[in-house]
Amino acid sequence: MPEDWSRALAVVAHPDDLEYGCAAAIAAWTDAGREVTYVLATRGEAGIDTLEPEKCGPLREQEQRASAAVVGVDTVEFLGHKDGVIEYGTALRRDIAAAIRRHRPELVITLNHRDTWGGVHWNTPDHVAVGRATLDAASDAGNRWIFPELVEQGLEPWNGVKWVAVAGSVQPTHAVDATPGLERSVRSLLEHRTYIEVLTSEDPETYCRTFLTGNAQAVAERFGGKPAVAFELFSR
Repeated sequence: MPEDWSRALAVVAHPDDLEYGCAAAIAAWTDAGREVTYVLATRGEAGIDTLEPEKCGPLREQEQRASAAVVGVDTVEFLGHKDGVIEYGTALRRDIAAAIRRHRPELVITLNHRDTWGGVHWNTPDHVAVGRATLDAASDAGNRWIFPELVEQGLEPWNGVKWVAVAGSVQPTHAVDATPGLERSVRSLLEHRTYIEVLTSEDPETYCRTFLTGNAQAVAERFGGKPAVAFELFSR
């Protein structure tokens, strides 16, 4: 992965998306003094069948903030789109472009934007919409004539995004050594305990450790034998 950057913005659909996808890399980056900010399209309020959205949303937001803190991320923003029915379009692109202009990152991170996970599992519409909108918004943010109302709000164009890194891609091109941040990535995912305890009957820590370690090891063969977090990197 490129190292000549100081600020990153991670844009995903739901609480836990980054923890399942790339928190070990984020821990390594913040350890190195880089600034990483999280932007989530939703609060994940539709993610737990046994918990009404009005109760679920605030709880998952709280868990996400705690989870981010474990890997050194202090700023977590929520865009307020409705969980489960995010629509790709100009409204979503505008919100993400505004976030890019606010935070002025060189690196933008998102999650798999393709229809499937390796042709085996169908991706969710939320992931697809947010991932694709993020790739587009990286360009939108630098063009003053797209969403000119953002300039009126004091958000000047930012054309400084050099790369968009897609976590969870089945076509990875780059990787980050997961070893330094792996333990914290486990603790970070564990902060989503309410969600995890509904998702699996397995011990939560065992579940998190097995999942994240397995993913990192699966990448190792392709990237020099080291456990890693893989990304598909798009240059701009």
